[in-house]
Amino acid sequence: MERESMEFDVLIVGGGPAGLAAAIRLKQLAAEKGHDYSVCLIEKAAELGAHILSGAVMDPRALTELIPDWQAQGAPLNTPVSEDKVLFLSETGGRAIPNGLLPGCFLNHGNYIVRLGNVVQWLGEQAEALGVEIYPGFAGAEVLYDENGAVKGVATGDMGLTREGEQGPNYEPGMELHAKYTLFAEGCRGHLGKQLEAKFDLRRDADPQTYGIGLKELWEVPAENHQAGLVVHTAGWPMDNATYGGGFVYHLEDNLIAVGYVVGLDYKNPYLSPFEEFQRYKTHPMIKPYLQGGKRLAYGARAIAAGGLQSQPKLVFPGGGLIGDDAGFLNAARIKGSHAAIKSGMLAAESAFEALVSEHQRDELTAYPEAFRQSWLHEELHQTRNFKPYMKKGLYLGSFLFGAEQTLFKGKVPWTLAMTSDHDKLRPAAECQPIAYPKPDGELTFDRLSSVFLSNTNHEEEQPCHLQLKDASVPITLNLAKYDAPEQRYCPAGVYEIVRDDAGDNPRLQINAQNCVHCKTCDIKDPSQNINWVSPQGGEGPIYQGM
Repeated sequence: MERESMEFDVLIVGGGPAGLAAAIRLKQLAAEKGHDYSVCLIEKAAELGAHILSGAVMDPRALTELIPDWQAQGAPLNTPVSEDKVLFLSETGGRAIPNGLLPGCFLNHGNYIVRLGNVVQWLGEQAEALGVEIYPGFAGAEVLYDENGAVKGVATGDMGLTREGEQGPNYEPGMELHAKYTLFAEGCRGHLGKQLEAKFDLRRDADPQTYGIGLKELWEVPAENHQAGLVVHTAGWPMDNATYGGGFVYHLEDNLIAVGYVVGLDYKNPYLSPFEEFQRYKTHPMIKPYLQGGKRLAYGARAIAAGGLQSQPKLVFPGGGLIGDDAGFLNAARIKGSHAAIKSGMLAAESAFEALVSEHQRDELTAYPEAFRQSWLHEELHQTRNFKPYMKKGLYLGSFLFGAEQTLFKGKVPWTLAMTSDHDKLRPAAECQPIAYPKPDGELTFDRLSSVFLSNTNHEEEQPCHLQLKDASVPITLNLAKYDAPEQRYCPAGVYEIVRDDAGDNPRLQINAQNCVHCKTCDIKDPSQNINWVSPQGGEGPIYQGM
């Protein structure tokens, strides 16, 4: 079968805050200026918001610029921050840092605790009301190029392929979606964005990106444990001084608490398990009281691009651009990215609109990166650009140096520290100490499989594996032999498993792809970069309900 094709003025790949903001802004400008441009947005999840996972404390600045009357329109920003607590934890206790000693980027007055999936669903309603064509359940599987080498759109994934990649009885080919400009808003480590970076050498002048994995649970707790609007951030235990990590406890409305933990993916010990560290975190005497007597409702995990300004690739290429966390707009120091994603989508949309008005197509949207450089968002990211490089020097020294830079100089220093990659940081297992993690108690701490169950993850088993190995021998000859198969531990969903025969011999890697929550950690942390995450059939993966 040949693919059918559809033509649009602008195509947006990804229905998160960045993609939806770009779509809304394009339609706003078209209505203001008397134009009628077609805007199509595709989203790989079965519904908008289903793959969205974030803390999240949201700065409403960009949303206010996009939709000034968002409160009157019913945006689900229901819980203003009422109090900040920053704790440095030891194994048995901890101490709070007085707010007066904290850099301004750590304070959240005027911000809101949100369930970002709900915010995304609301943004989708605003976009559809403006005439944006939204197609959930369609994964962008392939970048399409025109005869001049410019991006002309994407092809959605074929449906009904067998495990061997052959056409099954229910085979349906994907569609080609063509556009004058295509904006990629796939989130952190977007698999098409990664291809575009390579094809157009977008990272030539950028430092390597650095990442974290964020794990999160949503709990319903007794009223006496709950303080609506309380934001708790922690550093220290269970990480050691040399390993980046930190936790959060956000008190939403309706006795709901979002609890989570972030581990920097530059960690060195291959025995470390971010999932198990998160479970341990909840047992700390300063965290446990918030959750005692409560019920865990949901679980999920997602990688976070944390390198900041110096790790951003070139934002544009012939035919389109990267927006949101596809380009690494998250502000790691503020532990916030949704406002940056929205603003980047708006800036790209404004550039694309002006190009359309000038009857251009498939050239470089050079006005987009220039507008970013002139924006408050660039100023914000520039101010905190040295956060992750400082933190790589250790928790206490890094905190002191970053705090001094922010407090004394407001980030306006003449130096920009360089970033390094994550995948090459693992040390051989023989040089490291195994970590004995306690068994889950089923009340406060849990195992991976029961957690994945709460993520509502589902994949049709009869399809090509979306976790591709470049060399099938590497998991045994290198990863197992040298690092004791770290993929068994860095994956938060039990996807990777070393199995042996009855005699305990002949190890092989088993990939349980149906468990995958699309966090992208394996694509990032694999020491030989042998795992390539590609999109499975559209509509599959987790179904997060307001995470």
